[in-house]
Parts: sequence; C-alpha cells; structure tokens
Amino acid sequence: MKIGFVDYYLDEWHANNYPQWIRETSGGEMEVSLAFGLIDSPIGGRTSAQWCADMGIPQAKSIEEVVETCDAIVVLSPDNCEMHEQLCQLPLRSGKPVYVDKTFAPDGETARRIFAIAGESHTPCYSTSALRYAEEYQGLKGIRAISTWGPNEFETYSIHQLEPVMMLMGVDAARVMYLPGEGWYTLAIEFADGRKATITGFAHGSPFLANVEMEAGAKLIEVKSDYFHRFIEHMVAFFRNPQLAVPHAETLRIMDVRGAGLKAIAAPGTWVRV
Repeated sequence: MKIGFVDYYLDEWHANNYPQWIRETSGGEMEVSLAFGLIDSPIGGRTSAQWCADMGIPQAKSIEEVVETCDAIVVLSPDNCEMHEQLCQLPLRSGKPVYVDKTFAPDGETARRIFAIAGESHTPCYSTSALRYAEEYQGLKGIRAISTWGPNEFETYSIHQLEPVMMLMGVDAARVMYLPGEGWYTLAIEFADGRKATITGFAHGSPFLANVEMEAGAKLIEVKSDYFHRFIEHMVAFFRNPQLAVPHAETLRIMDVRGAGLKAIAAPGTWVRV
C-alpha cells in the first residue's frame, strides 16, 4: 500500500519518524512512497530534495501527483495548522483515506470548512493528537473535573492536553479563560454541564500529567506509555479499513475550544464564550 506525504515543509519531527513507524507497524505492507513539501524547511535547513534523498523517498512534483499515485495520504504540517485548509484541498477530494496531522485547524470555523470538503467527496478522514491513545487515559469513568499539565506554549502544544480533556469530558465546552504567567499559562474550561477543567503549559518543559477527579476518587496520572506507536497502530488500521477513527464532532469541539483559547489570550482573566 502506497502512502503519500503532503507537508508544508518535510524536514520536521513527524515526517522524519512516521515512515519507519508505518513500515514497521504494518509489517511492511505499507510504505511511504512519495512526498511533497510546499516549501523547503525554514528551520532544519534541509531542502525537500535533500530530505527525500536522505529518507529514500521519491519527491513528488505536486500534490496532484501524490493524490494520483498513492493509496492513502498523510497531510502533515504539524506545527502550522493554518496551512491545512490549503494542503487538504486535493487530498480530501480524492476519495482515498486521509489522516490530517495535529493540530487539525486554527479554530472550529476552519475545521468545519475542511471537513465539508471531505464530506462532499465522501473522503474518509480524521485528525488527532497522539495523546488520545495514551494507555493512562483509557477506561476513566465518572469524571467530575480534570487538571492537566504539559510542555510549551498554547498555540502549538495545547492540542496534546485539549485532546484527552475533551475526549474524557465528552460534552461541549461553554467558555474559557486564559491566565498567563512568566514561563507558563493556564486555560480554564467550563463545560455546558457545569464541570470544569484546566490545562497548564510550562514554557521550559513538563511531563504530561493529569489529576482526574472521579466519582470513585481522585487519580494522579503521568503519561509514560508509548502513545505515539499506539497512534500509528490506529492510523495503519484506518488505512486498511477506513472507518471513522475519531468522530468529526469531537474534533470540532476541540477546535472550537482552541479557537476560543486564542481569543482569550488577548483578554487574560476574562471568560470567552466557545
């Protein structure tokens, strides 16, 4: 099975690691066989041609070539979600299974436009943070409140906390409040049913931690499981049998909260409606 990469620029951590993981996890049945980068890397220094030569993956001349040649498509650009709407135009009209890397979209409005492209063409697709698949988050029930910690700034890394929080709480968020500090931030989330959650990011790094208040009591979680390989297992399964891996409605809820969070950054200490 031929997997095609479409990226904003190819020399980034996900593109550097996914090919080997996909090959190993699929038992050699899937191979990244073509890759396209819209621009050369502005960070790592490798051009798309150099990346393809180093990785042993042929370079596509266009997104059209990837869509025509490959059986399934991964749209990457993990650190530039604002590019997904442009990069997804042809893949999501292909009718072939498509995984769109985190973060799916800047906000809920953009996310709805992207999913609409897939819907018009009946193209199976999904998006997620790999943290959704951490073993530590599975099987938690009767959740009353959650507080999570993680690394780095809101714009790029909050998805790794928002994804499990929204998955576990299971309902729409009503409003958010952003609280900044020197080297950290907290986003408070109030849900439609009155429950609360907070996510906190630390600029200088943090493990992924969560304190979950449940009907049976509190549970402190540190994510140590190999969530990236579990995520790749789910991606491979989706390419083999492209059923909906993550409900679009759940992804939209997450993007709605992210969009509200970005608005809240401009008005610290003020509740912003989702």
